[in-house]
Parts: sequence; C-alpha cells; structure tokens
Amino acid sequence: VQLVQSVAELTNPGASVKVSCKASGYTFISYYIDCVRQAPGQGLEWMGRIDPEDGGTKYSPKFQGRVTFTTDTSTSTTYVELSSLRSEDTAVYYCARYDTTTGFSSWGQGTEVIVSS
Repeated sequence: VQLVQSVAELTNPGASVKVSCKASGYTFISYYIDCVRQAPGQGLEWMGRIDPEDGGTKYSPKFQGRVTFTTDTSTSTTYVELSSLRSEDTAVYYCARYDTTTGFSSWGQGTEVIVSS
C-alpha cells in the first residue's frame, strides 16, 4: 500500500492550493481517504474525508466552504483543494487511508504548504 503526495508548495495569501495523493497497492474505492494537517509546533488537525466509491464527502466545520475533496478513480488519485489561503494554513498536509475497522492504516509522505507574501 502506498500513498504518494504532490511536492511542496509556496503560495500567496488569498490563493488556492491543490494537493494530490495517488494511491496504489490496494482497491482504491474500498477505503476512505482523509486529509490531516500539522502546522508548525501544533498537533494533527483533521480536515475531511472522501469516499472514492461515490464521491461523498465530510468536512470539518472549521474548513467547510474553503476545502474541496475530489477523486479520479481512473488514476486512484485524490485531490484536496484549500482556497482563500492565509498564513495560518502553513502546514504539512497528509493524506491517509481510513476505514471504520482499522482506522488510519496508511499515510502519505506529507506535502508542505507555505503561505507567505
């Protein structure tokens, strides 16, 4: 099982960023994909989840309206887009495979996003 994420991004306040997460080694539609971020010096913060089988999403209220999860089942890739970026969004963003039985069972390597003018 492998989750490979896109490379680091340096972007400006007010812009959007789109992080990709390509899955391999398992049946993509059989597991949710979650996104969790960690800001410098902070703990892990859950952002949301997508079900690749039907595209259903669940977002943390903190990010509702600013975050969008999508999947491309033809490439087993999940995309997490965060808009209206501010400096507080500077963090390492992780995708993770999730199911209700085993919880988080595999993690991507993380994508660093830096929001700075």
